[in-house]
Amino acid sequence: MTSGKKHILLNAFNMNAVGHINHGLWTHPRDQSHRYKTLDYWTSLAATLERGLFDGLFLADIIGVYDVYQGSSDLTVRESIQLPVNDPMLLVSGMAAVTKHLGFGITANLNAEPPYLFARRISTLDHLTDGRIGWNIVTGYLDSAARALGQDALAEHDLRYDQADDYLEVLYKLWEGSWDDDAVRLDRAARIFADPSKVRRIAHDGPFYRSHGTHLSEPSRQRTPVLYQAGTSGRGRRFAARHAECVFVTAADKTAARTASRALREAFVAAGRRAEDVKLFVGITVVTDATGKAAEAKLADYLAHANPEAGVAHFSASTGIDFSAYDLDDPIVYGRSNAMQSATQLAQERRWTKRDLMNELKIGGRYPIIVGDGAVVADELQSWIEEGEIDGFNLTRTVVPESYEDFIAFVVPVLQERGLYKTSYAEGAFRQKLFGEGDRLGPRHVATGYRFPTNASGA
Repeated sequence: MTSGKKHILLNAFNMNAVGHINHGLWTHPRDQSHRYKTLDYWTSLAATLERGLFDGLFLADIIGVYDVYQGSSDLTVRESIQLPVNDPMLLVSGMAAVTKHLGFGITANLNAEPPYLFARRISTLDHLTDGRIGWNIVTGYLDSAARALGQDALAEHDLRYDQADDYLEVLYKLWEGSWDDDAVRLDRAARIFADPSKVRRIAHDGPFYRSHGTHLSEPSRQRTPVLYQAGTSGRGRRFAARHAECVFVTAADKTAARTASRALREAFVAAGRRAEDVKLFVGITVVTDATGKAAEAKLADYLAHANPEAGVAHFSASTGIDFSAYDLDDPIVYGRSNAMQSATQLAQERRWTKRDLMNELKIGGRYPIIVGDGAVVADELQSWIEEGEIDGFNLTRTVVPESYEDFIAFVVPVLQERGLYKTSYAEGAFRQKLFGEGDRLGPRHVATGYRFPTNASGA
């Protein structure tokens, strides 16, 4: 292997649903996404990804339905636009049982569950996977989710991040401070499983959450999971600089990726961390085959089954704009969004009309698409890493499982030959594999300030 080259990090981007990013492809005769509700579908996928040395499986999730387009969820239901969608967390134990190294990045909306219970769920999964859990922190962006959870509407964008800061503080106190590392003695002769003097009750009285109690789980390998975040608005960057280790950036081109990368890394440094304390991932779609001609033919085959209007309906939910109200070439008014500000900003900058959206979203979603043989794809991925100043990719699915299998067959060997991709997994927990600085959060992360807190009372 060529030394000195930066290894590309790679997550498979998926969802516990039929439709995820590239809509309509469930109609393709080779697509198996309708099997999402079977465990074998997921364990087979996990084994495939580990064979391809993927760093992780990044599972998106939403609470609520897409009902902005046409003021209805009818198209969402017909085309399975992330509906139905099952709980991603329940997949992890099964997939962990058939793999040894693959990490799992699980999206969970912090508005849906009290932090005390969520802390136990994550610790449990970190135990069962031996330290392979990551959490993609989201605050939600759908009014339909807020209504389903008994709220009148979604809270204001920046306020949701204020609430998230408070939620994370509770979690850090539980994960990092409730149990000492050596609290569990497992001393049969003395009849002491855990030392009471080393287990403490946390005390939290914040602006949004109140929690007084002992963490229900003993320390797991990572304690705090690897922390993902996807917000790149101004408030989102400040949140990421305080909490995130990996940030998912939506970038339509390498210039946009570089701009986002530099802004995020500057925010990390301003927050007292290092620029390299964050790993940046860009969403990308790849269609590949043994030859460029075969890859182009495959893309044409996929496009024959894709539904661009379903992509627009998804984008309507992301921006809060009902694009069905516009003719194909009408100018669209893009105002400040309470949903995904990054999505709205992208459309506004590109001055996309509905016709543009139909073309952009027919495949690839808001993410770039690379089509070609293994060498062409490898060239482009390397260019994104270097010119976009990023660390890796969230690889979206098209037709499953073949899109992942094709990437492993045609692209991974080329990347490995060029010294751009690992040839074996490193040892250690998920965090150690990504950063090489240990299984637990390092001293520059805010969470370390909550280890063994002095303000916690005894159990």
